[in-house]
Amino acid sequence: MSLNLWHGGAQVDDGLAKQVAVIRKHRPDVVGLQETSGHAARDLAAELGWHHYQSGGSIGVISRFPITGHVGSTSAAAGVRLELGGGRKLELWSAHLGYHPYGPYDACFDRMDVDRIFEREERSGRVPQARELAERLAGAVERADDVPVLLVGDFNSPSHLDWTAATRDRHCGYGPVDWPTTRILANAGFRDSFREVHPDPARVPGETWSPVYPFHNGSTGRAEPQDRIDYVTYAGAALTPLRSAAVVDGRPRPVPDHRGNRWPTDHAAVLTDFALGG
Repeated sequence: MSLNLWHGGAQVDDGLAKQVAVIRKHRPDVVGLQETSGHAARDLAAELGWHHYQSGGSIGVISRFPITGHVGSTSAAAGVRLELGGGRKLELWSAHLGYHPYGPYDACFDRMDVDRIFEREERSGRVPQARELAERLAGAVERADDVPVLLVGDFNSPSHLDWTAATRDRHCGYGPVDWPTTRILANAGFRDSFREVHPDPARVPGETWSPVYPFHNGSTGRAEPQDRIDYVTYAGAALTPLRSAAVVDGRPRPVPDHRGNRWPTDHAAVLTDFALGG
């Protein structure tokens, strides 16, 4: 699972208890976290009796399986090694890429041409961060048939697999758009588990932003561009995605009436079930 915690759960009442309820209901084995506020991975692991890695900032990992080491960090991500039993290992990286400026706003609100949008994608930091990740994880991808790799997170970018000619009506008349962040990671060897399971973006869009922002100000303003910006990607022949979903529990009330929501965040989670061979 990839799960953005929305300021560590501080945006809803009883945030930690609600995060625990999400994990217990959906039963992931490993979760890459974003917006942990420097503590939420540790807090969740203590409640669940799980293993954890907590960065000093946004990134965290919680796992039913032992975490045997921190394998590295980039400016927007951190990775850990997991021991799955039977001699099998897994490398899991969680990433939280830059959020401003945001491409769908440039398209849908400001009607920028694609070249201008892509210039601003560079300025956002996402594209340099994706390049840094691709370079940092190149060795892990080369070894992924022996030690599979998961790269999950809030990329704050749409996917080149989603903005197609067939979906242009859903994306303010734009498409196809070869969004650079996801393209860089795909070219680096990472496969998008959600799109592997649901190859038709017109039929199954999988939107993760945002269950509490139907409109730009929450319950008012222009219609918020709904998009898929959270991902579970993978490398390695031993991993086969079986099921994948964008997960939201209940019907969250929009901002500013969100504090009592059972769902504790402003993103949908992404949950993929993999078969692990080898």
